[in-house]
Amino acid sequence: MKEDAWENMNNYGVFETLNIHLSETTREGKGKSIVAFPKTYCVVDTETTGLSPDWDNIIEIGAVKYADGVEVDRFESLVQPPVISYDGRYVDSFIESLTGITNEMLATAPVTEEVIRQFDAFLGDDIIIGYNVNFDINFLYECYVKYLGKPLANDYIDIMRFSRKLYPEMEHHRLVDMVARYGIDHERAHRAMSDVLATAECYNLMREEALKQYGDESSFIDAFKKWKKYYYDPKYSCRASNIEGDVTKNDPDSPLYQRYCVFTGTLEKFTRKQAMQIVADLGGINEDGVTKKTNFLILGNNDYCSTIKDGKSGKQKKAEKAKLSGQDIEIIPESVFYDMIGESL
Repeated sequence: MKEDAWENMNNYGVFETLNIHLSETTREGKGKSIVAFPKTYCVVDTETTGLSPDWDNIIEIGAVKYADGVEVDRFESLVQPPVISYDGRYVDSFIESLTGITNEMLATAPVTEEVIRQFDAFLGDDIIIGYNVNFDINFLYECYVKYLGKPLANDYIDIMRFSRKLYPEMEHHRLVDMVARYGIDHERAHRAMSDVLATAECYNLMREEALKQYGDESSFIDAFKKWKKYYYDPKYSCRASNIEGDVTKNDPDSPLYQRYCVFTGTLEKFTRKQAMQIVADLGGINEDGVTKKTNFLILGNNDYCSTIKDGKSGKQKKAEKAKLSGQDIEIIPESVFYDMIGESL
């Protein structure tokens, strides 16, 4: 379901804007986002009903343990989420089409608590590696707290960040783009185990490329280190054409850099203008509506609420249709946007 994820300001510095602190969305006890090339690790992927841990649920978990680059164990399970409708459906047609995971498959799957307990025993204290893995981490964290009474404290590595650093010339850095670049077999995209195995191959190939470009691991890791302060200068109206970014604040490592973003609905912690200013300053591109270029549709709480007449806004429906047609677009709630800008600061 996801193609990134974002949180953790550990490598980046301080957020100072409008007296709104990202610590409000920080998950206590959560592991740290690190840059490293460990020899022992666990590659993890989840499939979910959406992109918000507050609203959506895990429907599949896949994981493979590696020691010195050799597979030593694997974990794979569908997960039965709560029903979403009176007729007993677990997922809507969009998720069925995207993942291939059907309501019939989920009807006989083990419930979340059972799978999470099994996964926790499997994972242990291994470092987690994934592609845009903070999405997976946040979903798993919420399940750990709810069912196990503890946080998911494992440190984690997002190799999509490696992709952006190693191949800045690429227009897109999705898993599908990297497997195409490397010629990796990935026939069952958006299924957890298939994504895990593709991610594991990408990790090894990215390590080789990092050594080629930087000479050694420490030099590559040092390329991510920075300390940055960010603030907001409220001087433009909220139409996309009127939002001018400060190029001195542009961040090529940000998930928003050179990405087209659209906001819809009412945001809780920012005005529309404030949020668009942050996007522009980080090097993103604001749009007023969903287009063929749009990469992120950020939903205010009203648009993401199940009490909307038909469940989804017009912009969301248009974005879902674009995603199913292959467009590089993600539909994210406001809380995930906070995670995204947090990793860039």
